[in-house]
Amino acid sequence: MSRLLRRAAVLAGAAVLLTGCQTAGSTDAVDEAASGSPATSPSGGAETGHGDGHGGGTAPASRPLRDGERFLDLAMDAAYTPSAPTGKGTDDYRCFLLDPELDEDAFITGLDVLPGNRDVVHHVILFRVPPESTGSAVAMDMGEAGPGWTCFGGSGVGGAGAALDDAPWLGAWAPGGGDQVLAGDVGIPLEAGSQVVMQVHYNLLAGQQPDTTATRLRLADGDADLAELDTMLLPAPVELPCRPRYDDGGLCDRDDSLADAQERFGMAAQTANYLHLLCGRQEPGPVQRCRRTVDEPTTVRAAAGHMHLLGREIRIEANPGTPRARTLLDIGTWDFDDQGAKPVRPARLRAGDTVEVTCRHDQSLRDVLPAFEGQPDRYVVWGDGTTDEMCLGMLMVTRP
Repeated sequence: MSRLLRRAAVLAGAAVLLTGCQTAGSTDAVDEAASGSPATSPSGGAETGHGDGHGGGTAPASRPLRDGERFLDLAMDAAYTPSAPTGKGTDDYRCFLLDPELDEDAFITGLDVLPGNRDVVHHVILFRVPPESTGSAVAMDMGEAGPGWTCFGGSGVGGAGAALDDAPWLGAWAPGGGDQVLAGDVGIPLEAGSQVVMQVHYNLLAGQQPDTTATRLRLADGDADLAELDTMLLPAPVELPCRPRYDDGGLCDRDDSLADAQERFGMAAQTANYLHLLCGRQEPGPVQRCRRTVDEPTTVRAAAGHMHLLGREIRIEANPGTPRARTLLDIGTWDFDDQGAKPVRPARLRAGDTVEVTCRHDQSLRDVLPAFEGQPDRYVVWGDGTTDEMCLGMLMVTRP
């Protein structure tokens, strides 16, 4: 199951995603001036010298610091030119190790991911690596030629992706993203000696141009009076058969399609099977869901969803089918280019309550989207690729 847990911290993403939009100091999780995005967007940033992904240009300025905050800029050591690691497929997941050189504990109170080459960057996720796992992270970084290492399914670093209920996310960027500033009463803890893994998903359908992606963290001291903000991930299976008139195609058999995904992504492709262990066996069809039980008192502050290009609808509900049912997120028309999180009027959940994510996908979108040109129907399962699919809900929460 550990592979699933690492993979579920993706994107999307995605994959894919960590913010909403309410006033600082309010009971919601993020500043109203934020874009309502997974993490960041063209509208925010720092002057990193990597604004166009080719070592030049200037990113837009971040919003001003609040009392007690400071900026910390982190960037890839060198430009990276993506390619399909297995020689097959149109996606590259690459992880880069960033060292904030923290001598004392801190809270992240905002961040801005600056994708260098927006033509090829599909999404970005930042993971925290606790001090006890930094040796493993350095070994991963040194284990492959060139900047970073291949990381389908997660960072691959022990301790960097351990749980769905408290995912080790620091933030993310996906299309529609913008500068993120958390509300004044919350922060994401970052322990002294920790490092950061920046996972970048490159979409090779747009080419293989070099990229230099960066991030700017907004930090407060670790003894600040802030509530710890956690990310709860709600992945669900994707089991989307070919349309009847195409069901004799070469990849319309589920086993064949899964084998193809494994050729492209390695064992990360087995997430498609692991999700049935987590969510229960589900019949193939356009609608899939997963219901989870809350283990401790939890307050939901913001919600987001992540699918890919065949997505139509995504919904997250608390206690569905009961008198206490409440909709936390309802996107009736999915827009891949607007994956912003939505603020939630604080939803207080008790231990034993349930949360459920539901997604609907549509094979007919293959007929109208350029990314699928020349690609016949296939049986679609959860997969890392741009033209594969995901169903992922995300909740930003605080706990006692």
